[in-house]
Amino acid sequence: MDRPAVTARAEDSRSLRLWDAYYAVGYLFVPALIASGDAPGRFWAAGAVLAIGVLYAAYGRDRAVLRERAPHTWVFTAVSLVLFAVALRLAPASAFALFALCPMVFMALPLAAAAPVVVLANLLPLLVPALTGQGVGDLGGLLPTAVLGLALSLLMGTFIHRVVRQNGERARLIGELEASRAEVVRLSHEAGVAAERARLAGEIHDTLAQGFTSIITLLQAAEADQDRDRVDRALALATRTARENLAEARAMVAALAPTALAGGGLVAALRRQVERLAAETGTAADFHAEGVPGGGLPTGVEVVLLRTAQEALANVGKHAGATAVTVDLVHAAGAVVLTVTDDGAGFDPGAPTDGYGLRGMRARAEQVRGELAVQSAPGQGTTVVLKVRP
Repeated sequence: MDRPAVTARAEDSRSLRLWDAYYAVGYLFVPALIASGDAPGRFWAAGAVLAIGVLYAAYGRDRAVLRERAPHTWVFTAVSLVLFAVALRLAPASAFALFALCPMVFMALPLAAAAPVVVLANLLPLLVPALTGQGVGDLGGLLPTAVLGLALSLLMGTFIHRVVRQNGERARLIGELEASRAEVVRLSHEAGVAAERARLAGEIHDTLAQGFTSIITLLQAAEADQDRDRVDRALALATRTARENLAEARAMVAALAPTALAGGGLVAALRRQVERLAAETGTAADFHAEGVPGGGLPTGVEVVLLRTAQEALANVGKHAGATAVTVDLVHAAGAVVLTVTDDGAGFDPGAPTDGYGLRGMRARAEQVRGELAVQSAPGQGTTVVLKVRP
């Protein structure tokens, strides 16, 4: 059984508790009333009425009312009517059991089927004496009572069916709401996992992967170079890059901000990146900062600016073949603008590519609602501009 169905049954069961109390009172009071009379078979009649209550508790409540499963609904209704007819045969006062029997019939059967059965039940106090040869007694006195009881029974039955239908609908909606809530939690979790994976992919690409690329380039250069001073310089740069990569890896494991920002903030981190490019490639690199707040920028904004600069400078070192690079960081008019310009080979920004670089920079810009623009053309250098409003 699925979750909404279980919820619906639990809700219906709770809504039946007041009816259970009503039936308990009815099937105790009516037998006591019958037993206090003077009919010869009053004790057997009281037992028959009491048996209807026991049948409801042991069989009808679960199978006929809650589950509404045929043929249980009809078995419960038929046996209850037979017991009621037996009680009427033995003691006419058993007719008071109609006040409990009619609601049970309406709860067990569909409205279209319950209505004629209830009509029959209300006519039994007239029919049983006639069919058993006892006569119909005071028909003029019994008929108005029977009609009034029938009208009340049909009115109550219609109300019961409406309440049961509303309860069922409410239980169904609750079940659907719980299922929807669980689906939202699942989708939110999956979205969070996907976002975290994308973030980690960007972090690894912008730090470890680029660092390892620099190390390989420096070691290859040292291997091919015969000049001892240049070899030592290349090895020293490779060692420093390896240590910085190790620090970045530890920071990512500890879920901390980039270690490059820990040594003097964003301006110092950008200056170190520019100096590293100059040392590794021999490119004339210049850095300029203007108007950056003394208290620094939000950490998320600083991370995006630093990673964008790292990616742009890495592309210059790997692909551009530039002779000069300029990095500008300007904070004015409520916005921070990072500009990385080189005079290298350039490229077509609209051409399809399998690389992560430009996609990663754009994804990072979106994280802080920034605007990234790339201006380039073959043979005309490249300018990367990131504008963020912290």
